[in-house]
Amino acid sequence: MERKIPDFAGTWEMKSSENFEELLKTLGVNVMLRKIAVKAASKPLVEITQDGETLSIKTFTTVRTTHITFTVGQEFNESTVDGRPARYEAFPRWETDSKISCDQTLQKGEGPKTSWTREITAEGKLILTMRADDVICTRVYERQ
Repeated sequence: MERKIPDFAGTWEMKSSENFEELLKTLGVNVMLRKIAVKAASKPLVEITQDGETLSIKTFTTVRTTHITFTVGQEFNESTVDGRPARYEAFPRWETDSKISCDQTLQKGEGPKTSWTREITAEGKLILTMRADDVICTRVYERQ
């Protein structure tokens, strides 16, 4: 049976964010950088282009722009939200028909266990969930 792939493409505006600063704290980001990051990331714009199961995600904030490209089912290298290089031990995978989940494993050094999910809801919202150990940050986006 052919999988119906959800449409993540578009420009997304963040409408709410919970626990972002707590997430950065768990990642060991110092207080000064945390304050800058929280302010800068308070209104990120996310631009997603999609070709089947390959997604290219650009996140624009006042401080920096991040860009990742990945294909569901294939390992790829990515930095964690605080910029540390991470490598996926498991593939980004479909958790449900509308949700991609991915575990991150640090290439070097110690750090919390991190992962993320991206999901399109029935209402057409994009939910980004980032986890560091027991801290979960949830960000809700709406298509512009």
